[in-house]
Amino acid sequence: MELSELTASQIIDRIKTRAMSAVEAARASLDRIESLNGSIGAFLRTYPDYALARARQIDEQVASGVDPGPLAGLPIGIKDNICESIGKTTCASKILENYSPPYDAHVVEKLVRAGAVIVGKTNLDEFAMGSSTENSGLQRTYNPWDLERVPGGSSGGSASAVAARMVPVALGSDTGGSIRQPASLCGVFGLKPTYGRISRYGLVAYGSSLDQIGPFANDINDIALLMNVLSGQDPKDSTSVPADYAPVPNFVEQLHGGVAGLKIGLPKEYYAQGGLDPEVRKATNQAIQILKDLGAELVEISLPHTDYALACYYLIATAEASSNLARYDGIHYGYRTANPTDILDVYFRSRAEGFGEEVKRRIMLGTYALSAGYYDAYYLKALKVRTLIKRDFENAFKRVDVICCPVSPTAAFKIGEKIQDPLTMYLSDIFTLSANLAGIPGLSVPCGFTNDGLPIGLQMLGKHFDEATMLRAAWAYQQATDWHRRQPKIARS
Repeated sequence: MELSELTASQIIDRIKTRAMSAVEAARASLDRIESLNGSIGAFLRTYPDYALARARQIDEQVASGVDPGPLAGLPIGIKDNICESIGKTTCASKILENYSPPYDAHVVEKLVRAGAVIVGKTNLDEFAMGSSTENSGLQRTYNPWDLERVPGGSSGGSASAVAARMVPVALGSDTGGSIRQPASLCGVFGLKPTYGRISRYGLVAYGSSLDQIGPFANDINDIALLMNVLSGQDPKDSTSVPADYAPVPNFVEQLHGGVAGLKIGLPKEYYAQGGLDPEVRKATNQAIQILKDLGAELVEISLPHTDYALACYYLIATAEASSNLARYDGIHYGYRTANPTDILDVYFRSRAEGFGEEVKRRIMLGTYALSAGYYDAYYLKALKVRTLIKRDFENAFKRVDVICCPVSPTAAFKIGEKIQDPLTMYLSDIFTLSANLAGIPGLSVPCGFTNDGLPIGLQMLGKHFDEATMLRAAWAYQQATDWHRRQPKIARS
């Protein structure tokens, strides 16, 4: 059986029992990337020398009877806004095109200690700003199910890499849906954990109060396995939550309780959206019916401030982006314009030449919202609305255990279809961004296909730090269906 047919857990078991070597797994992943990446563009760069050397270390440990860790020899891709000292971290931007971090993100440290093998960095919308990966400043990524369509964004590279089985798992980041939306469009599982569950140290900041690192996989057990490794407090990240406040459970062990008696909330505001594609509506309704048939109870709920979420998100996110991206000035590190006339010319031209159009747009929107005379009218009001949105979820979760709804209003759209209309593009995140505003966990679960063969995802939302219940529901659904087993047919480049 080829590596692409195995789950992450199966690969790890085979390496630990010496039925497969870590070198064989790394080489198979690198070969598949080399074969398919010319068509898909999921990876910006790979690290074959590092990956094979690391895999040899794992094999030596296994041969000597030393446990290499829970992810022994597992190949993994990392979104290129997560720092590691192996190579470059560019955020798919010209302004960081040659930046090599001198340190590893906390999640990278944890992956390496657990025995994972990092094979390369995946593409994204520049600085994670986008819903289609068309805003990458370095290359374009295509959806493995239809190479004329987008993979979603901003973590489109990671989603398409897992969908194409280049790697069994990958990491992305989610600021307003950037894990869940591409997971849905590419037909894989993608989890945004609770804000504070996983350290953000080493994640290049877009919206600091919204960003979260999370995993992609083709099997919910593999998502749970990665959550076991990545979760927990980090002293270098003051927003990561201590264990005495939010203990880290064994997510794998808690998958198997079933959904009998589980109360699933259906937010009426989400299903009233006029832009919801009929095929997406049908697939998500059928998925919810399967959960009901498995013993879950369906409860209609209301999230009354849903209509304000999009405006609220784009005020807060762009304001934080304006602040976070001020550091890229052509002086400290990154791209610097050629032959500047003075210091102001360095600042102005370096940023004008180094940032792409979407990044500039969001910086300008955020700077405007934070400016004197507009702070109270826009940014401060958005913070107040954010509190109301958070309160909506708190009230809903007094009645239900998990909320189910669509991930994206549509399946994958064609390349170029929305790129010239930013507002239409922003609406791609209409169902996902509320979870970031509230800080709750969210998961995309493959639940069907359109008549054109494009994947559709069901979104599950959970209580703060209750990823385990959400994953349990997803596991029960996975056991009853086979959507996650289907693979795209891709012409090798």
